[in-house]
Amino acid sequence: MATKVIMPKQGLQMTEGTITRWIIAEGGKVEVDQPLFEMETDKLTIEITAPASGTLLKIVKGEGDVVPITETIAVIGEPGEDYSSLLGDAVQANIEPAEALKEEAQKSATAEVTVSDKVINRDPSERVFITPRAKTTAAEKEIDYLEIYGTGPEGLIIERDILAYIEEAAKNKIRISPVAAKIAKENNIDLSLVTGTGVSGRVMKEDVEKFLEAKATEVVNTTEESLPSAKTSGRKGTIVPCKGMRKVISDRMMESLHGMAQANHRMKVDMTEAIKLREQLKKAGIKVSFNDILTKVVSKALIEFPYMNSSMVEEGILLKDYVNMGLAVSVPNGLIVPNIKDADLMSLPEIAAASADIIQKALNGKLGPDEYTNGTFTISNLGMFDIDVFTAIINPPESGILAVGKIEKTPVVEGDNIVIKPLLTLSLTYDHRTIDGALAAQFLQRIKQLLMNPYLLL
Repeated sequence: MATKVIMPKQGLQMTEGTITRWIIAEGGKVEVDQPLFEMETDKLTIEITAPASGTLLKIVKGEGDVVPITETIAVIGEPGEDYSSLLGDAVQANIEPAEALKEEAQKSATAEVTVSDKVINRDPSERVFITPRAKTTAAEKEIDYLEIYGTGPEGLIIERDILAYIEEAAKNKIRISPVAAKIAKENNIDLSLVTGTGVSGRVMKEDVEKFLEAKATEVVNTTEESLPSAKTSGRKGTIVPCKGMRKVISDRMMESLHGMAQANHRMKVDMTEAIKLREQLKKAGIKVSFNDILTKVVSKALIEFPYMNSSMVEEGILLKDYVNMGLAVSVPNGLIVPNIKDADLMSLPEIAAASADIIQKALNGKLGPDEYTNGTFTISNLGMFDIDVFTAIINPPESGILAVGKIEKTPVVEGDNIVIKPLLTLSLTYDHRTIDGALAAQFLQRIKQLLMNPYLLL
């Protein structure tokens, strides 16, 4: 029996993924759990394994395609097998019994609902699966649910899909999909200038994107025309689409800066004793980095200063009694922040092992969703790039981030003498809504004290 391959959901907030590479070609043999294709989410690039053994009969979505979660992207089966039924509307295939659907709908009620940016142009005779409650709500609000994609299992339309559709429709006098409306708002687009190609002239995501491309071309052409022709070389540059991980980084950095009152303190630290500790551990066969020592130090300080380990929530300030230490890691497509769970309970060697493991996973694109979510504080270290000091942007919903530069031999005045010491500059960015300046200063002082007396960690 043929098996369909769907775009899997990796993380609670994932709504779509980009197929970057098919590892197995169409017509090739594949075994269950064998790597089948690579996909890029808003967080990372990962390999997805085959759900069944057989032949890859059909690749529905090609490399570079952006596919909503649960949508069919391929079919695995036996040569010559009829799989046409699996390529029809997903809402007709493998629908679960009523009780299972009810349970899924209840689960969906607590999850984030993403309204599709497409309107379904269905044949009136086509079967559509919708929960009774959703159907009743649609009838009461005079909503044609044939226009709505369901977010339940296999495309099942649930009540939250209807309500989300109504909410978005109320915001837009012009018929426009929610995603298109979001893009238009972010780019200050006058929707009266955009021609909709959807049903009844509905403005779709593609319409807004084409409008933006046309405007960008207009700007480029205008710029070129304004320059003396003698000075042009025919080179126009390249526009790189801001999507996937880069789009998420862009959005989250703007969200962080606009949503928090970010302030910054800096402090120099004498790393003489920390260097000695690292050398002694190395002689004992224990390899730790300065970042591992910092992780241990900061984890201890966070437990002592709970407001530094907090998040602003609707009910107030959430003080966390655990430390999930985020480590900013540069990857080919951007930046990701995996975190070490319960770092405050680990010994220095345990932190070193956990750090090496999670950084390697990040570089190889092998992180699981639980490894880059629920962080409580972040360390960003650019010392290896010869950076003296920098200001980092907080990773929301955390309340602080510690930026670490390089250790540099520096002349220091001690009494009437000038001595050379290995100094490190720490730069703490904190959310002033939840943390006062004096508290942030005391937190940095505690970190400095522990780094200058690292044996307190053992």
